[in-house]
Amino acid sequence: RTGAIPLSFAQQRLWFLDQFEPDSAFYNIPAAVRLSGELNVEALRRTLNEIVRRHEALRTTFTLTDEVPVQVIAEQLELRLPMIDLRALSPVEREARAQQLAQAEAQTPFDLTCGPLIRASLLGLGTTEHIILLTLHHVVSDGWSIGILVKEIAALYAAYVENRPSPLPELAIQYADFAAWQRQWLSGEVLQRQLDYWREQLCGSPTLLTLPTDRSRPAVQSYRGATLPFVISAETTAGLRALSQQTQATLFMTLTAALNILLARYSGQSDICIGTPIANRNRAEIEGLIGFFVNTLVLRTQVDSRASFRDLLEQVRRTTLDAYAHQDVPFEMLVDALKPERHTSHAPLFQVMLALQNAPLDRFDLPGLTLESVTVDSATAKFDLTLNVTEVDAQLKAGFEYNTDLFEHATIERLAGHFTRLLEGIVAQPEQRVQDLPLLNATERRQLVVEWNATAVEYPGPLTLSELFEAQVVRTPDAVVLVCEEQQLTYAQLNARANQLAHY
Repeated sequence: RTGAIPLSFAQQRLWFLDQFEPDSAFYNIPAAVRLSGELNVEALRRTLNEIVRRHEALRTTFTLTDEVPVQVIAEQLELRLPMIDLRALSPVEREARAQQLAQAEAQTPFDLTCGPLIRASLLGLGTTEHIILLTLHHVVSDGWSIGILVKEIAALYAAYVENRPSPLPELAIQYADFAAWQRQWLSGEVLQRQLDYWREQLCGSPTLLTLPTDRSRPAVQSYRGATLPFVISAETTAGLRALSQQTQATLFMTLTAALNILLARYSGQSDICIGTPIANRNRAEIEGLIGFFVNTLVLRTQVDSRASFRDLLEQVRRTTLDAYAHQDVPFEMLVDALKPERHTSHAPLFQVMLALQNAPLDRFDLPGLTLESVTVDSATAKFDLTLNVTEVDAQLKAGFEYNTDLFEHATIERLAGHFTRLLEGIVAQPEQRVQDLPLLNATERRQLVVEWNATAVEYPGPLTLSELFEAQVVRTPDAVVLVCEEQQLTYAQLNARANQLAHY
């Protein structure tokens, strides 16, 4: 730990984005957990501080040395775990206030130079009910890290409540070791081989997926967002799993193929690129570390509307496996190498992401406590659309995170309904052609095919077309009827010119 400690490639990109837009909470990772039962506050505080001691990433800040960003690892960092007492409020007011505080905490920015880059506080709702708010900056954490954090909290709290020492072994390496190794390893022939694959795979890929939006795309992304949750039934989930097994695919691949169909049908495009996060922990040494390892892969699919779903799934399976085999190139390095056309109005390479979490931490127990995650709406959206899916028991819990500058709630609600219906159709008939898979429910189909096409009108007759037009001239002689660039004609003017031409 002597000398300048380099940033990993992923950290470097987030550090740059923070310089570009400081005081932003965009890359906060918030977590809120309800604790029901007898809480030992001192044991919990001790637990959190032991985790901070174990993982250098949680004691890391960032500064410039010779104009280059470097990691600064503090020898010690003490979390205070302040308590906010809400017991004087009524039950309804307590829950509302807890949600407000959780959202405010999630939207409070970090200072990457001063730190710390982890915060914790406790909301007291009652004698046997609390909510712990944990927030980390993405530059020192990721989704996998949250799972490690929760598991270590469970192990340490159980030990400290009973006055036992920590049962966790010391970590052999730290995130800074990974960052230094990555800089050395991902270079030369190794880097070139992986970049060559992505250059070929993404050559000529579309700059923008043109989904129909409710509002025009702003010139600069604001990242304002919301989330619409929905559930995929146990029956459909079981069918998707069975189909995945039959085709030697994973559930993620099957969902990816389905999402590609949905996006192709909505956009009218057949060349679809979506992003997906990958844990990027393909070495045993880093499996148990808290830190920013996650990478983003771009999956490109050619959606042939005449092909069967099984054929499309096979294409997605091959593409996904190839992407996994070339997953080491950091997304930020890929963008720099490919140099796609850049716009401040949308993300490069893809604008829609799919994330499948197959290890949910919705509910688990500690000595004397039951823990349950609390949903906190961060009111942000990194992309136009992100489909988050979590396997929970026999069902899939899903949610569309969407950019509120582009989409209305009702539009995303309809999109979620179409996706659910599409999955049901895939399970029922995987051999069906992509263009024939259903999106509409019975009500929508009747409205579109029957009601909106009931356009027959009884005209007074017998009148000719010219007589009908002249009647309209009498009604609205000064209304504009034709426009061509800077010229326009009223009904009276058009009628006069038509008569002149006819007489001629």
